Order: sequence, then structure tokens, then C-alpha cells
Amino acid sequence: MTAGRTKRASALSETATSSDWRWPRLGVLASSRFRRLSREFLWIGVGQAATVLGAVVGIRILTAVLPPDSYGRLALGMTVATLATQTVLGPLGNAAMRFFAPAREAGALRSYFAAVKRLLLEASGAMGVLAFVLILILDLTGHWEWVGLVLAATLFALVSGYNSVLNGMQNAARQRAIVALHHGLATWGRFLLAAGMVLWLGAGTTIAMLGYAAAMIIVLGSQGWFFRRTLSCGQACVPSEAPQERWRIEILTYAWPFAIWGFPAWVQMVSDRWALQGFCSTEDVGRYAALYQLGYYPITICTNLMVQLVAPVFFQRAGDASDLSRVERVYRLNRKLTVAALALTAVATLMAWAWHDPIVRFLVAAEYRTISGLLPGMVLAGGLFASGQLAVVSLLSGVQTRALVLPKVATAVLGVVLNILGAALFGTPGVVAAMVLAAAVYLIWILCLAALRPRHVQAGASP
Repeated sequence: MTAGRTKRASALSETATSSDWRWPRLGVLASSRFRRLSREFLWIGVGQAATVLGAVVGIRILTAVLPPDSYGRLALGMTVATLATQTVLGPLGNAAMRFFAPAREAGALRSYFAAVKRLLLEASGAMGVLAFVLILILDLTGHWEWVGLVLAATLFALVSGYNSVLNGMQNAARQRAIVALHHGLATWGRFLLAAGMVLWLGAGTTIAMLGYAAAMIIVLGSQGWFFRRTLSCGQACVPSEAPQERWRIEILTYAWPFAIWGFPAWVQMVSDRWALQGFCSTEDVGRYAALYQLGYYPITICTNLMVQLVAPVFFQRAGDASDLSRVERVYRLNRKLTVAALALTAVATLMAWAWHDPIVRFLVAAEYRTISGLLPGMVLAGGLFASGQLAVVSLLSGVQTRALVLPKVATAVLGVVLNILGAALFGTPGVVAAMVLAAAVYLIWILCLAALRPRHVQAGASP
């Protein structure tokens, strides 16, 4: 009996020793992961805070040096840059971010980088053709006064697109400090250089757009320097890595749905300004652009903070989306984050409703303050759309993006129709109401799709 007790005591001692050794180790691992995520969130928060502050200060500066009609023409010129971003370089940037983690995991970064570079050159050629077509249309219609603005906007779009691709890869590599630095630098530099060039060379919309482009060229130089220092292949490339063509096909397959819905999404994004231009005036476009940047832009930036934090983590967890259990965990976590984004939207809308007069009085010049009462509606529209974009991240964690084509295209077409009707019947208030309704439909559709996709995953369909 004594021997049995001794043996049991020895076993308990070994178990306790084993437990004492294991639990502290798990605690250290959990603590290390928490510290890393905390640092990442901090850097993302710093970058987004700098971006929001730069945008707010920039609006105040530009509305002071540009009258509403000039600010309206600048907003219309930005629609050209938005077209290139939505249909060409934006889809490429999304795909580059999505496949960075699988390429690094496979030790194939060299081939991946070569494929991205080749696709960037092809995209640049497509944008050159697009700019030529736009200039030809302006020539045929006798609107040569817009040619300089189109050329400046094309330059801005090209440089912004290159920055977006580099930024996406650095974000996928979870280099949060570098991403935060360039987000803030891009926003502050864009507005400050535009205002400086307007004060120096005169109040022209082409001059302001060239200021935007000059700022992004500076940011691109900084991005390239950090990229060469931090994302060289090193040990992440092996002799047996996959050929370049494989990554090119993977990226194109993932990106083409973005390009398909990118055009109707672009039409929706610019239809509000052009509808106001057609049914109201350029001054109304300028005031609406200021309202958009005050209400829609900040709430989407704040929600984008969460997207930037979770997207690379989700993509790493999902891998190449062949493990269905990994994809399902991503869906569950993203549902909680979408609820948080909706709560943020509710709080921001209530704050805008309570304090819209002092906010607008402080942040824009006197000529723009008639839009004060529309600020809560614009905040609500931006928050609903941003929450839908956050819900999309779980769907993008799979490599099949075709499921998003129908909701993206259909809600974009709905948004265009509503914007035109709103501008024609009620002017700027009608466009704001149209934005809220279109964003609500988009959010509901994406939430329904996200709720149904895990069932397909469990059934063995493509996630």
C-alpha cells in the first residue's frame, strides 16, 4: 500500500509539474499575441486618427481658398480618378493584398512580386487608354477646358493606385507602423500641397489636382523605399517556388469580379455629384462635396480602421480557403465586428444630430454652411455602407468573389436611380436621402449573404 501511495504521489507530482510548465507557456503565448495585436491596433488607430484630422483640417483649408463652384469642379474632376481606382487599380490592389500571405507561406514571394509588377504595367496601359478616350470625348464635345483637369486627375489616380498596391502588401505583411505613417502623410500632404499651390499659382481646379498628385508622388517615393527595405524576398523565397504565371492567373481570377462591379459602383459614386450638376448648380456640387467629406468620409475611415486590422488576420486564418473550418471561424468573428460597426454608426449619427450646427460652423467656410442640417443623414449613410464593407471582409476571405457581383451591381444601379430622382425632385436633401436608402439596402443584402455562406461552406461548397 505504501508503494501504491508513493506511486500515486509521484504521478500527481509529475502532473503538477507538467501543468505548471504548460500553463505558463500558454499564458506567455496568449500574452505575446495580445501585445502584438494591441500594438497593431494602436498603429492603425494612430494612422486613421491622423487621416481623419488631416481630412478635417484639409476641408477647412480648401473651402477657404476655393469658392463653392471651384470646389465643385474639383469634386467632379475627382470622379475621373475614382473611375480608374474602381475599375483598374483598385481590384488589383485588393487581389495583391489577398494573396500576399499565401505567397509568403508558400515561399513564392519572388514570383508573386513579378506577377504584381506585370499586372501594374498592364493596368497603367489601360488607364492611359481610358484617359485618351476621355480627352477624345471632350474634344468632340468642345469642352477643352476640362482636358487639363482630366490629365491631372489621371496622374493622381495612377500614383494613388501604385500607393494602394504597396500599402495593401505592407498591410498584409502586418507592418502597421509603415501603413499608418503613409495614410497620415497622404491625407495631410494632399490637402496642404493643393492649398499651397492654389495660393501660389492661382485658384484653379487643375492646380489643386496637381497638388493632390504631387503629394502622392512624395508618398510613393517613401512607400517604395520602405518596401525595398522590409519586403525583399529573403528567406521567404525558395528555388522551387511557383511560376509567375500561376500567381498572375490567381490574382486576375480573384480581381475580375471587383472590376465588373467596379464600374457600376463608380457610376453610383459619381452620380450624386453629376446629378446635382445637371439639376442644380456647380455651387451645390461644391457644398455637397464638403458635406460628403464631413459626414460620409470620417465614419468610413473609422470603420476602415477595423477593416485594416482584421483583413490581414482573416486572410492568414483562412489561408487559401481550402480548410472549411478555418473559413467558418472567420465568418463567426466578422459577425461580431459588424455589430460593433453598426453601434459606432448609431453613436456617430446621434452626435451629428445633436451638434451639426457647431461642427459645420467650425469646419467649413461661411459659404458652405447651408448644408448643416443634412450632416446626420450623411453620417448615417456612410456608417451603413461602411458596415456593409466590413461584413464583406468575411466573404473575401474565401477566394471565390463571384458571389458579390450581383449585390454589388444591383445596389449600385439602385443607388444611381435614387441619386438622379433625389436630385431632380429635392436637390441636395434628396441625394442625401438616396444615399441612406441605397446604403441600407446594400448592408441588408450583404448581411443576408454572409449569413447564408457558412451553410454552403459546411455543405462542402466553395466558401
